[in-house]
Amino acid sequence: MKTIVLALTGASGLPYAMRLLECLLQSGQRVHLVYSQAAQIVAKQELDFVLPNRPQDAEKILVERFGKVSGELRVFGRDDWFAPMASGSNPGDAMVICPCTMGTLAAVAVGLSDDLITRAADVMLKEKRPLILVPRESPFSAIHLENMLKLSHAGAVILPPNPGFYYHPQSMQDLVDFVVAKILDHLGVEHGLVKRWGENNR
Repeated sequence: MKTIVLALTGASGLPYAMRLLECLLQSGQRVHLVYSQAAQIVAKQELDFVLPNRPQDAEKILVERFGKVSGELRVFGRDDWFAPMASGSNPGDAMVICPCTMGTLAAVAVGLSDDLITRAADVMLKEKRPLILVPRESPFSAIHLENMLKLSHAGAVILPPNPGFYYHPQSMQDLVDFVVAKILDHLGVEHGLVKRWGENNR
């Protein structure tokens, strides 16, 4: 069982995050979840889903949403400085910020650890643990690109949610699963969401 820190911020793309959370829990991973206030607004807008303010309430609702799974879920408040991921003495095995706003990306790029999300990301970089950012913006400005390059040089993976069409997706869920599959691959978590390249031609 891996411990994956999953952070949700206020960019568009909460369907990716919810599907990723579901897949991680179904595959038996331990997920430490934290989300911004803006992510709560986007969740309501895109999914008609309310992410509660209280972590305990969020855990209950999400467990009910996904049903019986083999993984474990803990939800932390964005100002919970006693959360495990706030310290290099107890970091997760990897962290994903999905979706990642340009503001969060910039804060991580300059080491601005002013909430649990950016602090956890800072811990991942300094401890040389996998950090995956899923930035959802278009177009990217030069500032955005410079921040991404800086983070890439620091060891982070920049994984924009760009679905492929060579496998002939038939639904919106197929497009979401393509991106989530890419994230799971970088986390080293097995899945069967999409066929691998070349499998369609055999």
